Amino acid sequence: MVTATPALYSCTITHVRTAPTRYGLRHRTYMWLIDPDRPPRLPYAVRALARFDPGDHFDGTQPSIRAGLDKYLADRGVDLRGGRVVMLTHARVFGYVFNPLTLYWCHDPDGRPRCVVAEVHNTYGERHCYLLRPDAEDVAYTGKEFYVSPFFPVDGRYRMRVPAPDRRLDLTVHLDRAGGRPFTATVRGLRREVTTGTLLRMALRHPWSTAAVSAAIRMHGIRLYLRGLPVQPRPRHRTPENVK
Repeated sequence: MVTATPALYSCTITHVRTAPTRYGLRHRTYMWLIDPDRPPRLPYAVRALARFDPGDHFDGTQPSIRAGLDKYLADRGVDLRGGRVVMLTHARVFGYVFNPLTLYWCHDPDGRPRCVVAEVHNTYGERHCYLLRPDAEDVAYTGKEFYVSPFFPVDGRYRMRVPAPDRRLDLTVHLDRAGGRPFTATVRGLRREVTTGTLLRMALRHPWSTAAVSAAIRMHGIRLYLRGLPVQPRPRHRTPENVK
């Protein structure tokens, strides 16, 4: 089943670290589920609360988000042949966006799932994509290739559970390293119909939502640093998606 779009999800994001020190955070926000071929057209009065810009995704040079996705997949030998895509993301709010994780559920023309693309941004202006092949339990594994937290080196493996959103959103990302599982992130949410009223209520409840996400990441990073966690060196990141 291909999930209907557009939709809004009222979300709770959690991060739990178990090593080298135990630390947890919880953040509430909202996310959009859209068809990148048909982004929502909002009334003029609320357009500043949601914009979907091709420059914010993949290599940032394509005329549309879908074109950027198709190019990324074609470079890896995947042709959706026009099959539908649904995309979970943050929108630009008053011209600003920070997207720690964007997911694309990709389908063949007959609606069968083909793959999932996980697009990750860090706070250093870099981005990286992972091509995932989830199993029947919606679980995929991929090696970590991208510097995200300054307190973890670029090693280990991700275990991602990425079922396509429906009435509920239920995502889990584990980082497995030698000796254990030091980090787990979850995104849980409930679907809401896209109306002007719903969007206004969410925007009032979570003002400057993506700026708040970016600020929260930095604030918690400072707390961890003050607890004595060593900062890992950041390697140079060279992929087509890196637009730093």
